[in-house]
Amino acid sequence: MNNIKKHIKTAVNENRDLIVSFVKKIVRTPSLANNEGNVQRIIHKKLNSLNLNSKIIPVIFSELENHPAFNDDGFSPESRINVTATWKGRSNSKSLILNGHVDVVPTGPENLWNDSPWSGKEIDGKIFGRGSCDMKAGLSSGLFAIAILKDLGFRPNGDIIFQSVVGEESGGCGTLTNIIKGYTADAAIILEPTSLKLSPIQSGALTFRLLVHGKATHASMRWDGVSAIEKYADIHYAIIDFEKHRHDFFNTKHYKSKHRVAPINIGTIKAGQWHSTVAESVVAEGRLGVFPNESNKDAKKSFEDYVFNFAKKDPWLSNNPPEIEWFEGQFESGQTPLDDPLIKELGSIYKEICDRDPVIEGVTYGSDLRLFTNHANIPSVLFGPGDVRLAHAANEYVDIKEIMLSTEIIANMIVNWCGGSFE
Repeated sequence: MNNIKKHIKTAVNENRDLIVSFVKKIVRTPSLANNEGNVQRIIHKKLNSLNLNSKIIPVIFSELENHPAFNDDGFSPESRINVTATWKGRSNSKSLILNGHVDVVPTGPENLWNDSPWSGKEIDGKIFGRGSCDMKAGLSSGLFAIAILKDLGFRPNGDIIFQSVVGEESGGCGTLTNIIKGYTADAAIILEPTSLKLSPIQSGALTFRLLVHGKATHASMRWDGVSAIEKYADIHYAIIDFEKHRHDFFNTKHYKSKHRVAPINIGTIKAGQWHSTVAESVVAEGRLGVFPNESNKDAKKSFEDYVFNFAKKDPWLSNNPPEIEWFEGQFESGQTPLDDPLIKELGSIYKEICDRDPVIEGVTYGSDLRLFTNHANIPSVLFGPGDVRLAHAANEYVDIKEIMLSTEIIANMIVNWCGGSFE
């Protein structure tokens, strides 16, 4: 390992307490969708302390609504903010975006948590709290990679653009705003929790609402009615079969399992009006996975055709067909070629620092990667600390060792990718 890498490793270790303290601070600052302002101001202040001339960028839906990738997530169309700062390079060398989101999903029932969902508590080398894994730790690792390099006297040749965005969980309005504003670079690293795997491929995800009709009557005469719950149950199991059928025709070595690439999930169900009445309707909301290289249009048609063809086989449903509505998050799939210089460079740095080959693996969730690859022509990769299986769950946590390692790798990536010198 050369002297530069040794200096970076030493500096990361020396800054451990500062990094951990910062992660705890922003985990303890709730940032549910539509209420990200407080945590964004903390990040804005930190960036300005590094003399990076941080900018607050309003996210305005009227500026986005005509873009093909825009999703109206139902939250404020004008009161949310991004924070973006550029570390200017000295020459026309390769530039790099470090991107992450601060919006987090709801905590769920708090009695399922061992402590407050916003505790930021450190236990056995882990930081707990909503957003710790997804993805405030990753965002912090990118920020402190910059801070450490500045403290070491590094002067980059290419620009480094740090982006703290909102709205990723519900459609990507934050990153889309930055793209429309003209922020661009030769590559982007999105600091999502990948357990430090390199993930240049993401499936898509389309949010849908399914309405199933029944016929209400008094429960004592239920045979004279038609239970929408029972009819929905038939459709539900048909959707499970549909998921299996779709995966039979897809295969790639870059997913851990060929049967877990584009999952379909029902997340909420609302049915009926009264316990002693046959349910006249069911409203189920869920997400349809989109395979890499599959368009949203084709995925939607495939799902609709399957559900409607299934309904035609049922005497009631054939005359009272279900209704399907697509709303909120409509994430395309996206990918960066595996032979892109970004993937090669990041993989090489990972191998040098970790002394093992990186794992390159596609992810089954939608992310802002597809906005960079599909709409800004920017090669991108997901890479960051944390196990995504812990994201959105009670007792979410991130391992501090992974935060440190991520910070070290990102700092070396900046040096190698953007070029520069230590003064």
